Amino acid sequence: MKRIGAFIQQRLKESISVFREGKLKESVQLALPFWVASLITGVIAVGFTRLFDLSERLLHKTLAWHDWAIFILAPLSMLMGWYLIQVFAPGARGSGIPQVMAAIELPARRYEKSISRLLSVRIILVKIFSSLFMVLGGAAIGREGPTIQIAGSVFRMMHRWLPKSWPRLAQQNYIVTGAAAGLAAAFNTPLGGIVFAIEELSRIHISYFRTALFTAVIIAGLTAEAFLGPYLYLGYPDVKQLGKFIFLGVAVVALVAGLLGALMSRGILSLMRWTRTYNRRQAALYVLGTGLVVACIAYFMNAAILGSGKSLMTETLYSQNKHVPWHTVLARMTGTVLAFNSGAAGGVFAPALAAGAAVGAWLSGVFGFLGANANLLILSGMVGFLTGVTRTPFTSAILVLEMTDRHSVIFQLMLAAMLANLVALMIDKHSLYERLKQNFLAQAKEETAVERAARLQELKAGKQEGGARQEDLNEGAG
Repeated sequence: MKRIGAFIQQRLKESISVFREGKLKESVQLALPFWVASLITGVIAVGFTRLFDLSERLLHKTLAWHDWAIFILAPLSMLMGWYLIQVFAPGARGSGIPQVMAAIELPARRYEKSISRLLSVRIILVKIFSSLFMVLGGAAIGREGPTIQIAGSVFRMMHRWLPKSWPRLAQQNYIVTGAAAGLAAAFNTPLGGIVFAIEELSRIHISYFRTALFTAVIIAGLTAEAFLGPYLYLGYPDVKQLGKFIFLGVAVVALVAGLLGALMSRGILSLMRWTRTYNRRQAALYVLGTGLVVACIAYFMNAAILGSGKSLMTETLYSQNKHVPWHTVLARMTGTVLAFNSGAAGGVFAPALAAGAAVGAWLSGVFGFLGANANLLILSGMVGFLTGVTRTPFTSAILVLEMTDRHSVIFQLMLAAMLANLVALMIDKHSLYERLKQNFLAQAKEETAVERAARLQELKAGKQEGGARQEDLNEGAG
């Protein structure tokens, strides 16, 4: 007891000395901007979620009224989503995660203008409206990647708006923390947000701002829950009474899903190299053509190509007939490749999860797995496909685990993630995000070099003009 009393007394003395030295005040000042930015991120994420779901419901209501309306809605809505990006914020195109990764790697002082083209208030507004137009047109996109770029923008702007006298951490720390908070608010997965920051985003010592990271994720998640309630993204699927050979099924599904996820990423990059050479007129025609292709597939073949794919995930997990045909997998992959290359905003997280669910449901029918066993294969397919795209096995497994609250199958999901990652490495050693990040880094360096060359030209011209004026003055004096 004496030792315990002495220990408590020593801790109290240390706390008092910390308070007297002003370190507690400094710690609160360091944390306060993170808390405010997290609160703002949670509110924006909730509003974006509701608008996104509303747009998707409006799409389905329109198609229920007249299914042929997809031939008008898809091309025009996608064109509008593309137009907003082209005119107002080219840095808002695509998922948004590669932009955040590039902004973290770029030195803030040297590339401030380039970072502002990737993370800003304008990016937030354009990202939201372009994504809404895309999902209204049936594009296979998600809101999770855009939410991460939006959150990164909020945290970066908070860092910029701080007074010069305010104690602060590096801008990189703010962006990493914002991305983690954005993912946590989008999926309601706090652990997933933290693991994502560590596994995918952080190239610096996270120990320096781990408290800020944890509190930001918690505040953003709690803010989202305050408006949306303590929801699970995918509910509580039944995974009880698993068969003896379920590990074999999990392994096969993970390998197939990881392979298809990597192949879809390769398809996105291959098509992107082709479309990158288009001028604005050709790009507009491509977007219109993409909308028509999506409309034709949805109308004549498989409507599963439309939207984020969340309805496909819930249907396969909770319906009696879990089997889906092979062309549902192909439709989800095709829709994601086309939408991602439209040049508009839209994430790949939800579409990848939906494609993985389709893989698991399809193979469960092939293997003859039913009920809870099929649900585990569907979840394994989701983990495997997302891992094949992002190459973040721990993030993928934790996300699906938190979205379903199925802790009893954590080892099966981790196995699926690791196997999918191994097979994906055979297709490409780098993830889709890593490849796209390199494009943004190269673009930023090129833009900065051009701007510096222009400034040098202006300086030389100014010096020449000043020299000419000096000569005129000397002649006049003579």
